[in-house]
Amino acid sequence: MKNLSPKELQLMHLLWRMEKAFVKELVEQFPDPKPHYNTISTTIRVLEEKGYVSHESFGQAHRYFPLIRKEEYQSTAIGDVLKTYFDNSYPKMVAYFAKEEKISPEELKDILRMIANKES
Repeated sequence: MKNLSPKELQLMHLLWRMEKAFVKELVEQFPDPKPHYNTISTTIRVLEEKGYVSHESFGQAHRYFPLIRKEEYQSTAIGDVLKTYFDNSYPKMVAYFAKEEKISPEELKDILRMIANKES
């Protein structure tokens, strides 16, 4: 699975939320100033080439939909970060966030509770 650029990921988030959309509908979801129709059209075709998106045809128009669930992409993206930056070690990754004060002791306790509840 190829990594997505920030613009591609932004479009994927829209498709995950909308489930199916025409390019015009995607453009409408952007804040002002809205991107040009052709920009979104090109980006969505790149996503299709990468295997993230497909479409159904309605005459000349295409309605796009995601081929991969958001959770699948998250899992792959986190796996890439884990492998690249933390030697495939979840403890190293959590320790990094704790050291950088991105996770409070209370949040760590909540994480441990979630893990314990999943296993029981």
